[in-house]
Amino acid sequence: MKPVKHHTRHKRVDAAPSELFAALDLGTNNCRLLIAKPVFQQTCQHKTLKVIDSYSRIVRLGEGMSESGELSTEAMERTLKALRSCQNKLKRYQLAKSRFVATEACRRAINGEAFMQQIEDEMGLHIDIISNEEEARLAFLGCSSLLQRDTRFALAFDIGGGSTEFMWVKIDGEKPVDSHKRHLIQDWLSLPYGVMNISEQFGGASYTEMYFEEIVDKICGLLEPMNEANQISKKMWREPVQLLSTSGTVTTLAAIHLDLPKYDRARVDGLKLSIADIRKATQKLMQMSPSQRAMHPCIGSARTDYILSGCAIFEAIVRTFPIDTITIADRGVREGIIVSLMREQHGG
Repeated sequence: MKPVKHHTRHKRVDAAPSELFAALDLGTNNCRLLIAKPVFQQTCQHKTLKVIDSYSRIVRLGEGMSESGELSTEAMERTLKALRSCQNKLKRYQLAKSRFVATEACRRAINGEAFMQQIEDEMGLHIDIISNEEEARLAFLGCSSLLQRDTRFALAFDIGGGSTEFMWVKIDGEKPVDSHKRHLIQDWLSLPYGVMNISEQFGGASYTEMYFEEIVDKICGLLEPMNEANQISKKMWREPVQLLSTSGTVTTLAAIHLDLPKYDRARVDGLKLSIADIRKATQKLMQMSPSQRAMHPCIGSARTDYILSGCAIFEAIVRTFPIDTITIADRGVREGIIVSLMREQHGG
């Protein structure tokens, strides 16, 4: 039966091969692949993405890098295994364009470039190590369709495994919704801390709860210069400002708040929640034992080690930027890559 199923799926997705796009995001913690095509949505009168296939695996590529400064053999082996799964998926499709990127772990590792070369030699996959700035831009582009029409400014953030990116964006309401000129980047910031390396700096996953407030204070101190330079807190009191998250930490907290029996992207992506509700979900997490967190259907054993450090980073963000609600996106760099590939394809 399996070969028949595979054949049927293959025929269906190849119906319009010139409209299929692929993006791969190799991060410090995760390896993610997305294959999608543009579809015109009547309700908002512009193109959105229809997911054709996807893949996500926690590989912990940056594990132990805080001490060693390099990618470990074990982490690279886990990543190669995940990339082979991605490659098998990619072979099923005829693609118009594709782009594969790596972020913080490969930017910082002594052997990051060598690992990219190894991947290309062994698999033929070319992966670009992108800058912090481009990572922030792509993450924002990936979730920009969730901006409300009355939004004047947006603060988007992405809590990764080895860094956290921020984009402060002014919205030009006179420009069309799908115009790249509508979003005017005012400032961006990349903190060299994500869920994995901030946890390692404070003694490892077992000690995150003990050092929770110290992590919050550290991140708050690093965010304050951006806040002051752009008067973000003051604008949040006076103007329609939207807070956007593309982080796995926040999607997990949203799923916990909704009490989902298992993670459901359709229920979480685009959800607007109060900061109070997210904080309650964090408190619920902190009251669980490590084994209870590992058994939770929306967390699991692969994510449990670093979920509390992500919560600490999130708490620092909402203490620094006083806002009542947040828009949660289960989308980010991969979607941003595909939107940019679509624009290249169609001259936009």
